[in-house]
Amino acid sequence: MKLLDRYVTRNFLQAYIYCIAGFISIWLIFDVSDNISVFIDQHLGFTRVARYYFTQLPQILVILLPVSLLLALLFCLGRMSRANEIVSMLTAGISVPRVLLPLVVLGLLTVAVTFALNYELAPHADLARRIILSSEQHARRSSSIEAQIFRNRTDSRTWFIQNFRLHQNTFNNVQVLQQDENDSIVVSYLAKRATYDPQTKTWELTSAKIVHYDGVGNVLREEFQPSLKIEHWSETPFRLSSANVRAENLSVPELREYLHFNSDFPATLLAPFKTHLQYRLALPWTCLVVVMMAAPLGIGYSRRGVLASVSSAIILVFAMNFLTHLFLALGEGYRVPALVAGWTPNAIFAVIGLYLLWLRASNREGTGFGFRRARRMVPATT
Repeated sequence: MKLLDRYVTRNFLQAYIYCIAGFISIWLIFDVSDNISVFIDQHLGFTRVARYYFTQLPQILVILLPVSLLLALLFCLGRMSRANEIVSMLTAGISVPRVLLPLVVLGLLTVAVTFALNYELAPHADLARRIILSSEQHARRSSSIEAQIFRNRTDSRTWFIQNFRLHQNTFNNVQVLQQDENDSIVVSYLAKRATYDPQTKTWELTSAKIVHYDGVGNVLREEFQPSLKIEHWSETPFRLSSANVRAENLSVPELREYLHFNSDFPATLLAPFKTHLQYRLALPWTCLVVVMMAAPLGIGYSRRGVLASVSSAIILVFAMNFLTHLFLALGEGYRVPALVAGWTPNAIFAVIGLYLLWLRASNREGTGFGFRRARRMVPATT
């Protein structure tokens, strides 16, 4: 690493770490003040409180990293501009893209960290929050599902489940209706308990009653078996509980699994899950887009130019956040395709960032700034 890269990196990392630590400290202060009564009422020990904040930290970092990146870039480059260090680098023959190269690399590293956090840990923060902060009895009730109905359109099978608990493989008082291509019931399975073995992908029905029907619904025969193992059913516990999940609470692997096993669902029901899958894949790249916009705007050759650039960068980032949520809502409502909803804001502001970088690298000003400068050059007339 060259001396220039080390210098720029050191200046940026100092501000970046301070921003992250400051935002996390502010979040901790407000969160502790909001939940201290819950911690005391539930008699939560230090270990459980620490586990709560450990589960919330990935979600908070996903939100804070782009903002911290923005502020650190503006502060670092603004300070270097006020000290005429950027001008000295350009005078020495170093181009603007070369000056910003270490910052782009750090932006890519932030993308990798954000992607790792947003892949699986951050989506589960809300569920972990409810479980940890609730009482043990309330946690059991919140994780228990009652009166579940699941329709497997691919295999023409319908499940009726009295109750089960999330993330477990046992279902109580189950009825499974196997239908033909005309939706007529062929076989009915009634069991006191249905247990799934993930190793062999086999269902075991306990105290099972099997009823066979003819084409018009008449009972042909009945069977009673204390234990019945079925290997050809494609349903899994996650798939049976998928009717109760929300797209924003699922990780990337869970979203892919949901879309794979429930591909026969109507497009309007799948739209939120497709949209959030693309959104989770696109969200980390927001950090790189922030670098592309904030880095050229953070460089200014005068005090007025620095202030205007900082204001422009903040406005652009807030506009990007607004468009991100707008397109997310449009995708969830099946108004635009999921790919468009997830990636369009990044694409729009990446183009803006490249344009700003080209203007700064070629020492040009935007149309609005050039217009104002041209107006000042016009002599006054009497």
